[in-house]
Amino acid sequence: MPAGKDPTVTAPGRTPPPTLEQVAALAGVSRATVSRVVNGSTSVSPPIAEAVRRAVQELGYVPNRAARSLVSQQSQAIALVAPEDVNRFFGDLFFAEIVKGIDARLEDSDYVLNLMIANHDPSGKTMRYLGGGAVDGAIVVSHHTSDRFLRRITESLPVVYGGRSAVAGADTYVVDVDNVAGGAIATQRLIDRGCTRIATIAGPLNMQGSIDRLTGWRQALDAAGVAAGPVVDGDFTMLGGAAAMREILDWREPVDGVFVASDLMASGAVPVLLDRGYRIPEDIAVVGFDDSAAAIATSVPLTTVRQPSRTMGWHMADVLIDVLHGNTSRERELILPLELVVRDSA
Repeated sequence: MPAGKDPTVTAPGRTPPPTLEQVAALAGVSRATVSRVVNGSTSVSPPIAEAVRRAVQELGYVPNRAARSLVSQQSQAIALVAPEDVNRFFGDLFFAEIVKGIDARLEDSDYVLNLMIANHDPSGKTMRYLGGGAVDGAIVVSHHTSDRFLRRITESLPVVYGGRSAVAGADTYVVDVDNVAGGAIATQRLIDRGCTRIATIAGPLNMQGSIDRLTGWRQALDAAGVAAGPVVDGDFTMLGGAAAMREILDWREPVDGVFVASDLMASGAVPVLLDRGYRIPEDIAVVGFDDSAAAIATSVPLTTVRQPSRTMGWHMADVLIDVLHGNTSRERELILPLELVVRDSA
């Protein structure tokens, strides 16, 4: 700010914001009583607390977050940390649903959300920010085995992981689905349709969810005695799914079923099949994973495994808020149910 400018002076033409003292005067109580009510104390009698709330509403008083943070030594903020490429984070509808769920839970709290696209944090910037008191806790999504900086986060902050941690030994809270079961459910759908050689387009194999879905695919094939087609990494992107599908079609033996470990990759794979003249599902059946908007945006609506992404986001925020409020008795792992959604592709 310019030298000598008083930050408490209101700009010309603007009405100064109401103060704590004005609320106290209107409610007929002390400044300290207003402060206790605003900060959620239960030590104030209900009639007086109601009078304060009416005064706050009438005046349009907004508590000063910075001042409250100094008193409580809490920032009233949490971080959503995504060690991902920016394009991938904003291009994947799965993350949009997670954020919607987190936002829905935070709406009923005093916490605000800080988004951090960490991209593996090669410079340590994320750690400096998280360790500097700017947030009270963190939610981490889309983590990889190479994200070693995540272990340091858990040493300084309460952390909830969206998905089982890819970092061995991280002692923290997890909200997830059973990805092994999900991979098996998807593959079993293809087996039940009579597919005899089933390939898979996997996510990056430095992510635990990808590894687990691949494990479920293998388990279902082994249990049914069905031949495995190729495993190709589609990088959880549409372009990656398209490239992986082309590689599968060029494989030495034909396949008649493909489990694609995300709907976004499947939305890239389906056009490749159609462009090459394959009928879906008559020639090659396809099952995706997520039940995101991408599942119904393809020219052949996807049969897919629905994971409750928005609900997952809600629970991630709920667990973290609970821990921040001192409830450490929460279960360390919350596993949400999956569901097969049958459409036209399989």
